Amino acid sequence: MYKDKKYRERSLAEIMEDITMAKDSYGDLEKVFLCDGDAIALETNMLLAILKKLYQTFPSLRHVGSYVGPQSTLSKSIEELNALRNAGLTKAYLGVETGDDELLKKVKKGVDSDQMLQAGKNLVAAGINLSAMVLLGLAGKGEVSRRHALATAKICNEMKPQYLAALTVTPVPGTVLYSQLERGEFKLLDPFETLEEMKQIFENITADNMKFVGTHASNYLPVTGTLQKDKQKMIAMVDAVLENRDESLIRPDYMRGL
Repeated sequence: MYKDKKYRERSLAEIMEDITMAKDSYGDLEKVFLCDGDAIALETNMLLAILKKLYQTFPSLRHVGSYVGPQSTLSKSIEELNALRNAGLTKAYLGVETGDDELLKKVKKGVDSDQMLQAGKNLVAAGINLSAMVLLGLAGKGEVSRRHALATAKICNEMKPQYLAALTVTPVPGTVLYSQLERGEFKLLDPFETLEEMKQIFENITADNMKFVGTHASNYLPVTGTLQKDKQKMIAMVDAVLENRDESLIRPDYMRGL
């Protein structure tokens, strides 16, 4: 989604002006999200200044979230992450995608599974509420699908995010993956194979009190719950659809968003 955009860091003055404009337009706020793709890549002192301004501007503010990349997260020391949490950075959304090293390399995440795991652990250790995002169908068809599911469950068990969010791979025209799909080099999972992969992740998550969020518009079946408490109920919901493979029970492609 960022392939046609050039990366640049906006000046602190611009951002402070945005915050003031937001107050003028919306009044007091309880939640703020730091745009755009990887705000934690900014220098720590700059982020601290932004957080201070936000909490000064919005007296009711209780939650500030941001997307975070694994490399930018690892570039911060534990002390820096602690400082950001103490300043009010409450939630981080980390695109884990998979726990499989080969797949991480293919999608150019820039880190291996050990580094991805460490990035997540550092955020959790700092007390930042972590939402780990993974991609169903990333491996394509065959045994690689099971390998992806097992590796993803494993890294999440070790990372222990508060939230585990699943999205479904949807190739977009003009991308490398779409070209691979057209050439037959990538075999996209059908809806029911995607659900089987999700079920395998459920079955292999052993960490407790992990909230699973599967309501993203790209998903064929909106499943949510807390692992381990709702595990059997979540698996039963998937099994009910897999039993008859009834397409009327899943979200049609024209209703699925990217």
